[in-house]
Amino acid sequence: MAEGIELIGGQERRDITVVPYDEAWPRRFALERERVIVALGPLARRVDHIGSTAVPGLAAKPIVDIDLSVPDADDEDAYLPQLVAAGYHLRVRQPGHRMVRTQDLAVHVHICTTGSDWERRHLLFRDWLRHDTVDRELYGELKQRLAARDWPDMNAYAATKSPLIAEITEHAEAWARSTQWTP
Repeated sequence: MAEGIELIGGQERRDITVVPYDEAWPRRFALERERVIVALGPLARRVDHIGSTAVPGLAAKPIVDIDLSVPDADDEDAYLPQLVAAGYHLRVRQPGHRMVRTQDLAVHVHICTTGSDWERRHLLFRDWLRHDTVDRELYGELKQRLAARDWPDMNAYAATKSPLIAEITEHAEAWARSTQWTP
């Protein structure tokens, strides 16, 4: 486990299943976005669909990832009670990032600080994969190959994707510089 990451409830063994893109994912995001906004009001500075389910045509685990930007992700007292009251459960705590999820484990809300590197990286990665067919296909193929293996938990699966994610991120950063991309 990476330094500074606390998994609430400890390590979990879960099957990793990658499925073809599902047109229902954006609708699920829209419902959860509304749920977050109702819970937090103006404290929710940004609520964005991120991750593979936010990239049309990309195979993904059927888990909708959401980036929620707040003034200070480390100030849990400002937002966590409202998210818990809305039905989310805290799963990950690390400096500058929290993750809450739905009871059915189908939605992960990643909480970060507005303007943070966390926010920028995830939005850029999503936008690049929406833009670039080659990297999108490479990433999808890797995820499908890895999903066929047995993993002790989802974090081990995610860590194995890191080298390709780093390579794709380099492409995305070059694209961001050349296009003046901003979140």
